[in-house]
Amino acid sequence: MLILRCPAQLQLLEETLRKSLPTTLPVLGTVMTVARGNPASHEVLVDSWPHFGIVLTRLRPEDHRDARDYYTNQLSVFYRDKGALQTLLEGTEAVAHGRAFQILGMQDGLDEAVQEVASARGLKVE
Repeated sequence: MLILRCPAQLQLLEETLRKSLPTTLPVLGTVMTVARGNPASHEVLVDSWPHFGIVLTRLRPEDHRDARDYYTNQLSVFYRDKGALQTLLEGTEAVAHGRAFQILGMQDGLDEAVQEVASARGLKVE
């Protein structure tokens, strides 16, 4: 996953996400916040640039205070391809499976994908 830090990239991503409202709403707010100074210490990740399949927003890993606090360890996701979501959940380091977290998203299939990966890993999902 690539972390977007360049203001031009963040602006382009913001414009792209606006075209897919309301499904992009969970990530769009964080993208806008990061592009405007990032007072909340978040980061924006994409699987590739500029033709991304998934956008993930999260608190910077160094700012995690408690591995059991799933409110602090909140992730927001927008994906164009369900396969990109599966790849993100199964094999990337972008999602730290060693800590409690919650995933916010508004797309069909998100819950099923999370349940599948959790079952395969023997994890409990609430």
